[in-house]
Amino acid sequence: MVTMQDVAARANVSLSTVSYALNGTRKISDETRARIEAAMTDLGYHRNAMARGLASRRSHVLALIFPATETGIGGTVSEFVTSAAAAAREAGYHLVLWPFAAHEATEIRDLTQQGMADGVLLMEVRLDDPRVEVLHEAGVPYTMIGRTRELEGRPYVDIDFAATTEAAVEHLVALGHRRIAFINHSAESAAAGYGPTLRADEGFAAAMERRGLAGCSLLCDETAEAGRHAVGELLEQDPSLTAFVTMNEIATFGVMSGLQARGLSVPGDVSVLGIVSSPGVGAMSTPPLTTMHAPGAELGRLGVQSLVARIDDAGRAHAPVLVPCDLEAGASVGPAPVRGP
Repeated sequence: MVTMQDVAARANVSLSTVSYALNGTRKISDETRARIEAAMTDLGYHRNAMARGLASRRSHVLALIFPATETGIGGTVSEFVTSAAAAAREAGYHLVLWPFAAHEATEIRDLTQQGMADGVLLMEVRLDDPRVEVLHEAGVPYTMIGRTRELEGRPYVDIDFAATTEAAVEHLVALGHRRIAFINHSAESAAAGYGPTLRADEGFAAAMERRGLAGCSLLCDETAEAGRHAVGELLEQDPSLTAFVTMNEIATFGVMSGLQARGLSVPGDVSVLGIVSSPGVGAMSTPPLTTMHAPGAELGRLGVQSLVARIDDAGRAHAPVLVPCDLEAGASVGPAPVRGP
């Protein structure tokens, strides 16, 4: 195996000079560099990946920032991660997961500036997100999978929550439903300014109002027990409810079992439509859940493409993209039941 020492001997330079040429830590003359490169070619010396990274000052790593949660990464989120990893490989990068919380923004910045990653993809974005502000001010390449309140100069790809909630309400209204409830993410996520929680709530309220309907919304913890409790609370508020829109995958399982425990059939008596979900998750319920499929695979690909453009093309970013969820038929939505006065 050809070594750096062999290259140094062939080029008639010291071993440290070869090292400088590879990692760029000190300036060497063009003539010396040319001799070293010629020696490497003659001897068939190939630098390893770490040496190439040092020479280019690049790690060829993209960091995916996904805050660690008790529920972990579910089936719908895994579609995004799998797609992002594939897109990164196609672009010559590796994708790694950094489970930093929103308050650990400086740690993300410091690791990136130390060369541990060339750029970052931010998930679980808040309307006012300290990670975005710190990275933006430090000039670290990033792309949001989500959106902050301030969008100027902040690259993102995201779900179109307004279009998704509009389509969900329209689908149910076309089936005769007028009394519709929305079960959202937790109160904690709303208080933290989590973008999807707030934007979906606004979208649902607007979609109902445009049709002259009065919908009710409820913030719900991410547990099946919370979903069962939400059913009772909402039916107590409005016993005439005929449909639930849910954006809380784990709680949705509790919603389904809670309805059935009250003797209500799905979809005969009450319809349930899960938005920002996936058919794979929906298939786990009984009956299989009708979903508005989250565009995780598309957003993963677009997010990586945007980030790589910022890294490789002198800061150029793709135009921001909003992608709506598509309806995927299951067996949990049907016509509104005919009820007596």
